Amino acid sequence: MSALLLSKFKERKARVGVIGLGYVGLPLAVEFAKVGFDVIGLDVDAQRTARLNRGENYIKDVDGDELAELVAAGKFKATTDYGYVRKLDAVSICVPTPLNKLKDPDVSFIVDVMDHLVENLHDDLLIVLESTTYPGTTRELVLPRLEKTGYTIGESIYLCFSPERIDPGNVHYQVHNTPKVIGGVTETCTKVGHALYQQIVETVVPVSSPESAEMVKLLENTYRSINIGLVNEIALMCEKLGVDVWEVIDAAATKPFGFMKFTPGPGLGGHCIPIDPHYLSWKMKTLDYKARFIELAGEINTDMPYHVVELVSKGLNRRQKAVNGSRILILGVAYKKDIDDVRESPALDVIKLLEEEGATVEYYDPYVRTIRWKETEKPGLKTMTPENIREMDAVVILTDHGNVNYDLVKREAKLIIDTRNVYPLNHDAHIIRLGVG
Repeated sequence: MSALLLSKFKERKARVGVIGLGYVGLPLAVEFAKVGFDVIGLDVDAQRTARLNRGENYIKDVDGDELAELVAAGKFKATTDYGYVRKLDAVSICVPTPLNKLKDPDVSFIVDVMDHLVENLHDDLLIVLESTTYPGTTRELVLPRLEKTGYTIGESIYLCFSPERIDPGNVHYQVHNTPKVIGGVTETCTKVGHALYQQIVETVVPVSSPESAEMVKLLENTYRSINIGLVNEIALMCEKLGVDVWEVIDAAATKPFGFMKFTPGPGLGGHCIPIDPHYLSWKMKTLDYKARFIELAGEINTDMPYHVVELVSKGLNRRQKAVNGSRILILGVAYKKDIDDVRESPALDVIKLLEEEGATVEYYDPYVRTIRWKETEKPGLKTMTPENIREMDAVVILTDHGNVNYDLVKREAKLIIDTRNVYPLNHDAHIIRLGVG
């Protein structure tokens, strides 16, 4: 392997590129710049790169002042020009990998990146794919494109996969203290990738191949998806049995071994858990194997927004009202508390379903001012007042943001559908809680 490249990594004199400056790429780029690397951020969005070059931050997990200082010091620059790759020593690819309408992997963003990269390759370049994808992507999709250029992988170009582990809003675990898994196409590739990432991450975990590293990411999120699916089904069972699922979960969590606490909710959100298991399920279908746990958990979790609407309907019926014509306030549209991320948020499904039933739906989220809705922008309420709560026929709590006045909601709302256990062990007649019989 290149002694010069390893020396650059160790002395933090390498020039590092990060492709895709979203929730994963921008925190990674900032972390590289913070420890002394010169960092180029590549993104197809010219408005985004212009904002970054002005020192403007749009990712909540990134310190805006820190970003501005790095830009001013020349340690970080954003661009749309792939020609900068010719000057880089390492590139991390952090582009989206969504599912199409058939829930098959859409790797078009990775393909587009590779089309640009092969035009700008040079000796002594490390390429690390971080975008979540199915096992085999690095070797089957990325590697052949590099080999066609004539470079020898493991000698002049180094190729690895390292799954991102970004948890938006997590104040305890961020890039530097979250262990980083990495697997190279060759043993040398792994060593080179390890040498770079150990400069910014406290613990780097090498594995034997990119396939293993790709599978690690899918196992992590499939584990969560299946356990959330399990606890969502337990919540449905408890409703039918007349049992409080929240009390059951809290009691079970007192066991110091053999149990990990998961909680039910209105469905899955975020880029990872609703999507990643389907990459594995799709891959197994190509091998004539049905991933039964994944598909069953997916069915249960996907049905939860429908169940929330059913709870709304039952609550309104008790008050001799129909969903059709009712005014309903959705409290929290981010997919989890205290963040501004609405990717795959179940709140969007709940709003859609309620509107299809004829309801007039408003929402309030202190972190999300507008959502993309039916090819336009749908603004939320700017403030939550006693007056606008009293105007509503029902309030549906989908995200329990820490700075929301839930006492005000309880005092003023005619009907509350609580999916997040904001009111534990409360059996007021106007509160209907998910998972409580």
